[in-house]
Amino acid sequence: DRLLLDVAADALAGSAPGSVAVVGDNYGALTLGAATRFEATGVRVHQDDITAEQALDANATDAGLVGRYVHHLLDREVLAGASTVLLRMPRNLAELEEAADAVARYADPSVTFYAGGRDKHMTLAMNDVLGRFFATVAPTRGRQKSRVIVASEPLPVGPPRFPARAYLADVDMHVVAHGGVFAGARLDLGTRYLLDFLPRMRSAERAIDLGCGAGILAVALARARPGTLITASDRSSAAVASARATAAANDVVVDVMLKSEILDPQGQ
Repeated sequence: DRLLLDVAADALAGSAPGSVAVVGDNYGALTLGAATRFEATGVRVHQDDITAEQALDANATDAGLVGRYVHHLLDREVLAGASTVLLRMPRNLAELEEAADAVARYADPSVTFYAGGRDKHMTLAMNDVLGRFFATVAPTRGRQKSRVIVASEPLPVGPPRFPARAYLADVDMHVVAHGGVFAGARLDLGTRYLLDFLPRMRSAERAIDLGCGAGILAVALARARPGTLITASDRSSAAVASARATAAANDVVVDVMLKSEILDPQGQ
């Protein structure tokens, strides 16, 4: 996080209100660092995990920085007109592709995109992904086992590839998945294994799918038990959006919500 802020220092210094966007901030270091070190205001931030949003809000409260940023989904609102974008590099290439596409699609044409992470989690394939959306992709010198890739000059983009859609013939299901969802629009081995247990489940008025991902299990259960109220939950906003879309694509009713929305006041 410190390296990202240092590399982007010239762009952040004196940035216009609302011109800075942050994607993937784990707990607020990038967002609050931009606000304190460079006096950035109106920072727009997208964090996929609800726990990351909660951590940012708690840290902002402690630091007296409430009101210096606004939460958004990964869409036009978080990036429109942004001239500086900071990204905590995801390990998932599909998640990086969706973020890079959004920056190239919505940000200001003069945007500079700073994507940083730990050396052990970064691969040459990440450069290739960024190269599909930006004419200039330049890795910086590493520091303390971390590195930043700087991308600029957005290329023209076609129709968005995300959310991805697929028909899984072996389970007769349409699946919709954003880039940050584990296994994407595919049936992973763990989910396939759990599907074998559906016939053994006792009848119940309500069932909860924790960590629902793209919603395959929840949709399968809704089909098998049409009288059961199905709640699917995940801490990831990408997963929640995907599960809702998967349920709609298969014409079943599933109540999908972020993890924090099903917790009681004691967090249990």
